[in-house]
Amino acid sequence: MVGAGAAGLFCALVAAHEGARVALVSSSPLPASASYWAQGGIAAALAAGDSPDRHAEDTMAAGRGAARATAVRVLCEESPERVRELEALGVRFDADRHGSLALGLEGGHSARRIVHAGGAATGRRITRELSALAAAHPDVDIFERTTATALLMSEGRCTGVSVSGPQGEARIASRGTVLATGGAAALWERTTNPSGSVGVGLALAHAAGAHLADLEFAQFHPTALVSDGPRDGFLITEAVRGEGATLHDASGKRFVDELAPRDEVALAIEAELRTGGARSVALDMSGVDVGRFPNIVKALTEIGIDPSRDTVPVAPAAHYTMGGVATDLDGRASVGGLLAVGECACTGLHGANRLASNSLAECFVLGRRAALAASEEEPAPDPSDAEAARLPAPPSPRTRSALWRHAGLRRSAEGLRELTGDPYPVARLIAASCLTRQESRGAHQRLDFPDADPALDGRHTVVEGSGGVGLEEWS
Repeated sequence: MVGAGAAGLFCALVAAHEGARVALVSSSPLPASASYWAQGGIAAALAAGDSPDRHAEDTMAAGRGAARATAVRVLCEESPERVRELEALGVRFDADRHGSLALGLEGGHSARRIVHAGGAATGRRITRELSALAAAHPDVDIFERTTATALLMSEGRCTGVSVSGPQGEARIASRGTVLATGGAAALWERTTNPSGSVGVGLALAHAAGAHLADLEFAQFHPTALVSDGPRDGFLITEAVRGEGATLHDASGKRFVDELAPRDEVALAIEAELRTGGARSVALDMSGVDVGRFPNIVKALTEIGIDPSRDTVPVAPAAHYTMGGVATDLDGRASVGGLLAVGECACTGLHGANRLASNSLAECFVLGRRAALAASEEEPAPDPSDAEAARLPAPPSPRTRSALWRHAGLRRSAEGLRELTGDPYPVARLIAASCLTRQESRGAHQRLDFPDADPALDGRHTVVEGSGGVGLEEWS
């Protein structure tokens, strides 16, 4: 297991519970993954009057005609059970005064179905609990501050991983190697993500010949803090808009439905900034019970903003990559013995625009499925004989600047063609995928193709191991 965020930890625990011996490789101490900072909750149809069917309808609508219906069905049907499983593991979710789960509302959802822990500290609560369980489990060997440097390949099959850590270089053989390395949103210059979220899992998988998919669909969160200090890009969770926060232009006028899907809100803010020349729009939280979001209040207070009185300057920032390692609904990649879960994977679930809080739900739904699938793989041979498909050099600040300029909220062929010459492979593949999708849909907006093309409904861009890009329909 490479990665110790929500998906990796849960997958490791399920596999160990099923009798597997698990090696959990984490580049950071537990728990310090990107999931730790996740403010959103888990989307699950648990309320009276809600249903998996209704959740699925909202997910398909948010996906802008590109979500994979079978993946949507799996997520929406299995998410409620995964919430109950997390409760059984000791995760304490927020409750109302009657002791029932306090379900929140977020953009694109037609019902209250967002399960939170500690208000906007859901990721922190969950990863802290799962990290403690993994550390105590006798069948989970944890390799902290250890980096995966290559996937091991034997006769076209992944047989393990090469790592580098405090104890030096090592090779770990595995019947099923699961990538749970997070996304690639930190490849963009302005981002809500920690600096390490640069598509490491995608680069590893591509070097090993695995297919990637939907790389053009990168979601820009509408409300990231604008600040001259280190807090720039700090995420102001969508849940505050679900509780009544509003967005205002320079004249104080509301200009967008705050609870529309993220792509719509982000594009409306971008248009407002482009025409008005301002750096930010104003988020008004004065009508919200800010006590429900203590980590946001703390971060804003540090820079002199009182959200109960002052408006908060916000603008879009790269937040989540819908694309990743192409997998089936059990996490299996196109290369035998290799699986992927969480943000580094792409089942087609999110389509062109992720519905808020479906990502944490995906971590647990697909995490369980991948754990069971990995245990069914053939035993790995001696890793000393395997070839190593190594990582490329890390991206430079120039790559991050180029992605923001050429593959930001609005793209053009000219800029994308320039990006195809970038030194970092994942950046080049993102550009190639953007060029292949000659339309505007959800999080992918082309200035030269401003409309959606109905012929591309339900079609996914697939990058082969050779680097070739095509469009496929997935059942």
